Amino acid sequence: MIDHTHDASRTSWVASANGHPQFPLQNLPMGVLDSAGGRIAVAIGDSVLDVQAALDAGLLDTLPPTARQALRACSLNAWMGLPQRERRAIRHAVFDLLASGHPAAAQADRLLHAMADCRMALPAAIGGYTDFYCGIHHAVKAGMLFRPDCPLLPNYKHLPIAYHGRHSSITVSGEAVRRPWGQVASDDVPRLQPSARVDFELELAIWAGPGNALGDPVAIADAPEHIAGYGLFNDWSARDIQAWEYKPLGPFQGKNFASTVSPWIVTSEALAPFRRAAMPRDPSDPPLLDYLLDAQDQQQGGLDIELEVWISTPAMRDQGLPAHRLALSHAQHLYWTPAQMLAQHTLGGCNLRPGDLLASGTISTPDHSGDGSLLEQTTGGRHAITLPSGEQRTFLCDGDDITLRARCGPAPGYRIGFGDCQARLAPAHASPYGRDR
Repeated sequence: MIDHTHDASRTSWVASANGHPQFPLQNLPMGVLDSAGGRIAVAIGDSVLDVQAALDAGLLDTLPPTARQALRACSLNAWMGLPQRERRAIRHAVFDLLASGHPAAAQADRLLHAMADCRMALPAAIGGYTDFYCGIHHAVKAGMLFRPDCPLLPNYKHLPIAYHGRHSSITVSGEAVRRPWGQVASDDVPRLQPSARVDFELELAIWAGPGNALGDPVAIADAPEHIAGYGLFNDWSARDIQAWEYKPLGPFQGKNFASTVSPWIVTSEALAPFRRAAMPRDPSDPPLLDYLLDAQDQQQGGLDIELEVWISTPAMRDQGLPAHRLALSHAQHLYWTPAQMLAQHTLGGCNLRPGDLLASGTISTPDHSGDGSLLEQTTGGRHAITLPSGEQRTFLCDGDDITLRARCGPAPGYRIGFGDCQARLAPAHASPYGRDR
C-alpha cells in the first residue's frame, strides 16, 4: 500500500538521511541494539533511533497500547506478531517523528546514536528456520554438476521445495564463522577433517509476521499479511561434507554449522513501491495448482531487489585493496514468490510463528555474472577464479570476508538498502571437539 511514507519529496531533520543510499526517511528498517539486553531501534541515515527511549520520552504516544508494548520488548518477535495495520501505524508514527518540521526534533535528536558505534543483535528469537530452493538458475547450475541429464527434478516447477534448517546456529552480521569439521569421502572411503570446500550462498531472509494456528493453512491471498519484512541471508555451506552426507535425507552438518543474517529488517511496507510481477513461467511449464495461484501475487508478488556478493581476503587487506564484487544478481530470478513459499509452508497445517525465518534459496543469474555461490562460479571447484590480488579461489580460505548487500531503486525517486550481511571465515579448531580437548 503506497502512502505518504513513500513520498520521495519528504525529507528528514536527520541530515544524513536525505539522499542516503540505504536508509532514507522512506525506509526505516527495524533492528535490535545489542545493549541493556536488547532495545528496538530504527535506522535513519547514518544514525540509529532508540525506539524505547522515544517511547519513554512520550514521542510515540499516538500508538495503540499493544504497539507500544511490542516496541518495549528486547526482540522484534512481538512487533512481527502485530496485525499489519498496527505495524503500519508504527511506521507512520516513526516517519512523522523523523520527518522535517516535527516539533520534537530537538528532543528526538538526543535519542540518536551513530550507526558506526552501534552493535546490533539478532533481530528476533528465531523459533524455526526453513531454507527454500527457489532460485531456479542456481538449481539448474548446481543440478548440472550432479545430474547433467536431469538438472531440475520433476517436482521443482510444481511446488516450492525446501528443508528445515538449524536455527540455533544463525548469527547476526559481524560474527565470525568457524570452518567446520566433518566426514568427507573419496571413493566412498570417509575421513574426518576440516572442510576444504566452505562456500557462501546469496539468499533473502523472509521474516514471518503473525502466525497461523496449528492445522490452519494460510491462503496465498492472505500470505503477504504474514510477512513482516526482509533481510539478507548467507547460508554457509561445507560442500565436501554435504556431498557425502546428503543422500538420502538431504542437508545436515554441511549446512548446520553457521548461517549469517543481516541485522536490519526492511519492512514489507517499505518495499511496497518495489513490488514487481512474479518471474514469468515458460509456456511449457506445468500449470500451478490453485492454492499456489493468485492474480495479485502474479502481478505484484515479486521483488525489485538488486543483490551483491563481495569478498575481501587477508592478502587484499594487507595490500590495501578494496573488496572485490564476486556477483551481481537480482530477486527477479526467484521462480517462486515469498507468498507462494509461505502458502506451501503452511499447506499441511504447519504453524508459523512470529520471528520464524524463511530463506529464499540461492539467487543466481542465468549467466555466471551473478552466481550466488562459488560452487557455480568455479564449476564445482574445477575452475578457479582470480582475484585482484592475484590470488585464486575455488572455495573460501581462512580469513576471507564475505559481505552480502542489496538495494532497491532509484525509482520511485530514492534508493533503499538492507545494510551489510558480513562474516569472516575463522580457522577450524585443532580438534573436532574444540581447542580444549
